[in-house]
Amino acid sequence: MAKITGLGGVFYVVNDPEATRAWYRDTLGIDGPYGPQLDWAEETGDKPYSLISHFKDAEYIKPGQGGFMINLRVDDLDTFVAQLKDKGVDVLDSVDEGYGKFAWLLDPDGVKIELWEQVLAPE
Repeated sequence: MAKITGLGGVFYVVNDPEATRAWYRDTLGIDGPYGPQLDWAEETGDKPYSLISHFKDAEYIKPGQGGFMINLRVDDLDTFVAQLKDKGVDVLDSVDEGYGKFAWLLDPDGVKIELWEQVLAPE
């Protein structure tokens, strides 16, 4: 039986795609031939995974706009957040939940970005 093997991408409309792509390249350090690209072969964590979460309301996504949020995996959240702050990026908040570390920021179009360092493998 065929099966889903991973997240293929996130697609959404913005006013200036080139400016948004430049922000992802310059601020988050991700780019590719068709836009920001993440190569799964670079992931070194134990049992890495992607998650599609569903919420009853937009409270967790606020102050992001559009009713969705993008979650990006990072290998060292503390260092990455320090790099963002050195670039003058406003990091909204951060938390260590034990199973993972999280931080949040907004992209130039108001989309909430959740940064996630997976600490524990899923059971």
